[in-house]
Amino acid sequence: MFDFDRVVDRRNTASEKWDRYAGQDIIPLWVADMDFRSPPAVLEALQQRVAHGVFGYSRPPEELVAVVLAMLRHEYSWQVQPEWLVWLPGLVCGLNVSCRAVGAPGDAVVTFTPVYPPFLTAPGLAGRELISVPLVEQQGGWEMDLEALEQAITPRTRLLMLCSPHNPVGRVWSRSEQLALADLVERHDLMVCSDEIHAGLVLDSGKTHIPFATLAPELAHRTITLLAPSKTYNIPGLGCSFAIIPDKRLRQSFRGVMAGIVPHVNLLGYTAALAAYRDAEAWRQALRAYLRQNRDLVLETVQAVPGLKTWPVEATYLAWIDARGLQVADPASLFERGGVGLSDGAPFGAPGFVRLNFGCPRSLLQQALERMQAACGT
Repeated sequence: MFDFDRVVDRRNTASEKWDRYAGQDIIPLWVADMDFRSPPAVLEALQQRVAHGVFGYSRPPEELVAVVLAMLRHEYSWQVQPEWLVWLPGLVCGLNVSCRAVGAPGDAVVTFTPVYPPFLTAPGLAGRELISVPLVEQQGGWEMDLEALEQAITPRTRLLMLCSPHNPVGRVWSRSEQLALADLVERHDLMVCSDEIHAGLVLDSGKTHIPFATLAPELAHRTITLLAPSKTYNIPGLGCSFAIIPDKRLRQSFRGVMAGIVPHVNLLGYTAALAAYRDAEAWRQALRAYLRQNRDLVLETVQAVPGLKTWPVEATYLAWIDARGLQVADPASLFERGGVGLSDGAPFGAPGFVRLNFGCPRSLLQQALERMQAACGT
């Protein structure tokens, strides 16, 4: 029903992803947007809204609020109240606002690495100290090192930034893992900012995303949950995200930091979000099936290349690859010279690694993987 094999030419469209290599024969598999057309329901809704012809100031549509609350009930059995929602023009600003809304300048923010780069820059921009705790590889996958986390926490640590599902290692944190983390959070009286933007893209049928705030009522009151339709439905350029903040005082602090600085969501962002959540579930399920096959292709191909190592991706369309075995100083540059643009692991806190975005037509992915094999001499 949906053609994910169709190659859409994104050159000369002011695409951040593709313009990085304008005029070069390099396949871009770096920044996390997909090369698929957005769901037909979203395209139709946008066309209808554009045909209306008036683009004035907008507010969150009541139907969008109702649809989001229904989605949260259906997916996670989460009873969210409308007043808990705070609309944002992007998830990254939500990370930065969270760092400013909790604690005071000079306090500390802790997170696990490797991680989405804004996690590592937001604390410093807010005048907070960054404390990073490495994830550990055990039994063929990545896990949180709670003992190391506890040792790293200082008396001035106020906020834990959690990435769930995790970008870039692709983990879906289990209930038991999160409950153990929650115990530590409560003992140290930490607030939590949980980035759950990839929640709609769990690929393993045996895995379920569990929002951190749903583990217990007392945890909900110390948690800022960040969500968006942008990754799931490939509409990141339309800038519509939201925070769920059940605690009134925390929500007031969050809104206070936003005031006069963070712009409102634009009306096309609201339009796309509504159509995505309301009308694009069949597209999402078809996308996940397609991504599973892409994931399996990446895993099989990369694991067969001497010097490279990767892990099964439980969620997201991002593969995390250890290229240290190649014994080159800059593996991202090596692959660029071979015709594939990947994300360098250094900004994630892990030099020697690269991140590969497999959210693209399979023919493009196959070509890129062949180029990577050639770059590694295989």
